[in-house]
Amino acid sequence: MKITLSELSTKDLATLTQRIISTADSGKYPVIVLHPLLAEIKAEYADYDKAYGKATFNGKGKMVADADAERDTAFRNLKKFLDGYKDMPRLPNHQMANELFQIIRKYGLSLDKMSYSSQTAQMKKLLEELEQPENQQKILALFLKTTIDDMKAQQSIFEELFAAQATANAELRLTKSASATRRALEKVLKSFLNLLTAMNNVAEWQLLYAEMNRLVIAAKNSELN
Repeated sequence: MKITLSELSTKDLATLTQRIISTADSGKYPVIVLHPLLAEIKAEYADYDKAYGKATFNGKGKMVADADAERDTAFRNLKKFLDGYKDMPRLPNHQMANELFQIIRKYGLSLDKMSYSSQTAQMKKLLEELEQPENQQKILALFLKTTIDDMKAQQSIFEELFAAQATANAELRLTKSASATRRALEKVLKSFLNLLTAMNNVAEWQLLYAEMNRLVIAAKNSELN
């Protein structure tokens, strides 16, 4: 019973393993039901299925980037408004606009161009200072509450998604790599097929060998096709 398992596609290797497990569990071959190699195949296949069924990337990267873009837009809208308003002395409360603009300057006029983590830290401090009662009065006077609330909401959304991405990345790192999982499955399958070949002349194993050999031939034909 010869087959080069490494030449099988991901799908064909999975199909062969599933068929081997199903045949062994059919109840027709008591000699193999409790064999430790069968248990090992099942364990390795569970890891293989998980590794190949899981995306290489956690899929949250775009959502995080989109959330960052939204908070950047909210920040730039506030900055542009205050920057323009503060330079119009005939408008009411223009000095309040200048005072709020200086708070933004304190935490970085290019805050939106910082790294995710730096921007998050600076924006958190900025929002905390804008929450001070004296600044809240200025915000209300300039009708900026909705703008500030939007920036606060976008910051909160970003933090939640960024935290979720970090958790997902950590989980991916803990998952065995797909290539390592495949090698482990191939190794135990090879041992199993070698066992069947070695026991081929023993009466209790002959029918099992014949059926497993048909599965191997089908897998080889799939690979050739």
